[in-house]
Amino acid sequence: MSIPNLLVREAVKEDVPYLIELNDQFNGVRRSRGEVETDLLNGREVIVVAVIEEQVVGFACGQIYKSFCYAEHQAEITEMYIQESARRNGLAGMMIERLEGIFHHSGVKHIKILTGNKNAKAIKTYEKAGYDREDEFVFAKELK
Repeated sequence: MSIPNLLVREAVKEDVPYLIELNDQFNGVRRSRGEVETDLLNGREVIVVAVIEEQVVGFACGQIYKSFCYAEHQAEITEMYIQESARRNGLAGMMIERLEGIFHHSGVKHIKILTGNKNAKAIKTYEKAGYDREDEFVFAKELK
């Protein structure tokens, strides 16, 4: 049995069709090519993709932000998804490492990840990557 060719890299314009499909699978949200391309190129978000044998099979997104409350920039990994058939190859850890490297290079000292408290697979992945659970509540409100 051969070992698949695995790669994690920053997303490029040519990845847009894959990002559209993967986001639809993950979030159930279908965005247009123009919308995704604009968001990819605007520089407000870091997007990395997981690739097996030249096929994009996953993505992770992160954002760097600055608050006057803290001296350093902060970062958050906001989304991560790998197609079911491509899981258990270490790609999630590779995507986390890639984002951490980008964040570190930008001066970030603290990274947050939010996930559902019932998402056991994601929790295990983040703990394996060295993240600690914090005792915080997340509140949300939709503005109309």
